[in-house]
Amino acid sequence: MNQPAIQDLYPDDYANCYGCGRNNKSGLQLKSYWQGEESICHHTPAPHYTGGVPGFLYGGMIASLMDCHGAGTAAAAKSRETGEPVSRFVTASLKVDYLKPTPLGIELEIRAKVVEIKGRKVIVDLSLLADKTLCATGTVVMVQIPPPLQT
Repeated sequence: MNQPAIQDLYPDDYANCYGCGRNNKSGLQLKSYWQGEESICHHTPAPHYTGGVPGFLYGGMIASLMDCHGAGTAAAAKSRETGEPVSRFVTASLKVDYLKPTPLGIELEIRAKVVEIKGRKVIVDLSLLADKTLCATGTVVMVQIPPPLQT
């Protein structure tokens, strides 16, 4: 990608998330990018994220992937709207519908599209695909947090 990842634009004080924080060296290091009116994230989960059935992804990891990608999408969308630098968003609500078991061992694609921006709140619809098969959908409500205090 020629553009920086959305998460790489977070202020340093807010770049520590396990899922998407560039400063969390033990984390997943998720990266999201704009592609038209959607943002896209690719991730291949490690085998130890298996769920109750061997060879398939743990549902909590699916929710985490959608949560972090949704937060990045909300931040980038708000920045596009206001022209201000990318800020940080936190989850007010997360709803996930698990449609099919998500296999391990292949790259997943998480796609996000902004539904609404209203003040500090951004609503994002998400889909998670494994080898072009839709495995989960979701909606997140994200809320913008204030910038870090300058000391």
